[in-house]
Amino acid sequence: MEIPSLNKQQEFTLASVTDLTSPSSSLSSSPVVATFSCVNEVKELRFQESKSSDGFSFDLSSTQLFKLGPLLFTCVSDGSSSSAKEKSSFSRGVVIKFRDEKDSKEFCDSFEECKKDDAVKQGSALPNGTVVSANKSKFDDKIEAASAKMYFHYYGQLLHQQNMLQDYVRTGTYHAAVMENRSDFSGRVVVDVGAGSGILSMFAALAGAKHVYAVEASEMAEYARKLIAGNPLLAERITVIKGKIEDIELPEKADVLISEPMGTLLVNERMLETYVIARDRFLSPNGKMFPTVGRIHMAPFADEFLFVEMANKALFWQQQNYYGVDLTPLYVSAHQGYFSQPVVDAFDPRLLVAPSMFHVIDFTKMTEEQFYEIDIPLKFTASVCTRIHGLACWFDVLFDGSTVQRWFTTAPGAPTTHWYQIRCVLSQPIHVMAGQEITGRLHLIAHSAQSYTINLTLSAKMWGPGANQGGILQTSSCKLDLKEPYYRMSQPQVYPTQEPPAQSQDIHIHSDDLEELELLQQNANAQL
Repeated sequence: MEIPSLNKQQEFTLASVTDLTSPSSSLSSSPVVATFSCVNEVKELRFQESKSSDGFSFDLSSTQLFKLGPLLFTCVSDGSSSSAKEKSSFSRGVVIKFRDEKDSKEFCDSFEECKKDDAVKQGSALPNGTVVSANKSKFDDKIEAASAKMYFHYYGQLLHQQNMLQDYVRTGTYHAAVMENRSDFSGRVVVDVGAGSGILSMFAALAGAKHVYAVEASEMAEYARKLIAGNPLLAERITVIKGKIEDIELPEKADVLISEPMGTLLVNERMLETYVIARDRFLSPNGKMFPTVGRIHMAPFADEFLFVEMANKALFWQQQNYYGVDLTPLYVSAHQGYFSQPVVDAFDPRLLVAPSMFHVIDFTKMTEEQFYEIDIPLKFTASVCTRIHGLACWFDVLFDGSTVQRWFTTAPGAPTTHWYQIRCVLSQPIHVMAGQEITGRLHLIAHSAQSYTINLTLSAKMWGPGANQGGILQTSSCKLDLKEPYYRMSQPQVYPTQEPPAQSQDIHIHSDDLEELELLQQNANAQL
């Protein structure tokens, strides 16, 4: 495209153009033509009605283009003119609407080509849009730069790859899923999405893959090349590509996608979105995905030790004379802060107080946009009389091979993985009786730090005579940031069956709480 010299004019027919400084002068009564041209060695973008000489021009050296939507853009200039010879000192902006996405893409490409000799400010923005750049990927549009930098730095280090490789439940399950389904890999083209050390790529090659493209965006790609080169029988069939799935191109379609895209609560780190983008871009029709389906499992739990531990963390801020300073003004904020952290640990499954339910995420069908917000209605039946302290969650994934279907689980009671389990703790527990219905909602909203905001509500429905008339007796809610968990321990805590010894003096349990606990225990014993 020989646009820098602009010997040939580039013209685009637009749906409409609205002048932000004077809407009444908008060019919309007839089709509007946008033209890139060069007048007296000045590159210009001119807007003009196709059946009129009326119009105005932007000097491209001081013009920026902002994307508001697939067909809607804003063009802003530090100075504009009604002709090439007349300049004004004020800024001007127009809203451009294209007829289709093909026109908008070609216009953006021409705009970038025209300005390639000028310094386009990366990331400069209007309140409702970001600057268009040919070098900015879809990943960059939705993930903040600081989070991406930290993410790729973390996974670019060998010690973190070793941590995952030494999760033998994880690594062994992947190895078994591939080797048990050799027919899905033998003679096939495979893409490893987020290859890391390249271990899954080598599993695929060991299973007879025709060729494997190992795509890795972090510096770990260099380590993967070195490791794969050290296994020459496999290396000739593996190509390591350093880059993001959203940006790279491949010479052929894949028969199989393999990846380890799961995070805490399955969706943390938002790599599942990259996994389905790889599916849409590179997977052949009827191709296989390893893993194929994921499930988020949930159940209410009772854990008085954990609740007291969380509450006691904020007691530091109840000091009224900390070196002469009253800390109590920050107590409520500190208390809220601790309960906004999901707890990551391995817990005893006997803490669950109702049978679990699950939410299915089918990687073969889920769209990228469906990961932006996940809404899960909750419904349980309490199996014991107790005080519910929150919701426990874990996940499993299915490798749906042609020969063997293999599940990988992070459930409590199963062999512990580096994901452990996760618990959302309520700052206000709710009381339930055996047989009482518990309802609620788990609402996950993706954010630009590669994680999710968790909104949890649990309610205890009316119990006993008249329960069929419905009604809610108690409700408790919490808001948590999945990005900032509390890593509590590496192994399940041993919970004594008899009354525990007296705790340290900083643990305060009110007499009302003790009376409630005794009443609940009496009710439970009466039902045995």
